[in-house]
Amino acid sequence: MLAFELSQEFIRHQLQDSLYSEFLTTQNLSVGIYELPSGDYDPQQPHTEDEVYLVLKGKGKIRVSEEVRDVAPGSVVYVSAGLDHKFFDIIQTLTILVIFSPARGTQIK
Repeated sequence: MLAFELSQEFIRHQLQDSLYSEFLTTQNLSVGIYELPSGDYDPQQPHTEDEVYLVLKGKGKIRVSEEVRDVAPGSVVYVSAGLDHKFFDIIQTLTILVIFSPARGTQIK
């Protein structure tokens, strides 16, 4: 078994100079924390893996292809591999748990 405490992962994430920090990686999935400060730009590009976003803190919007929706704590958004998607209009810093399946970066473009 692998077990993690999000409070510890948040601390570890804060110590890194990166919007995304991964704390679990297996062949079949990976999990990390993605944080976008209010007013910031989401630089991500479409991924070659499916993703699930679970918003833990903050408020903003997400666009997946042409569909737009508000996100706030408790929002869960699924994004299929290859779809263009971005968070925007971030009015409170977004802290997001991200789950990739299979693991991020394991699929060939």
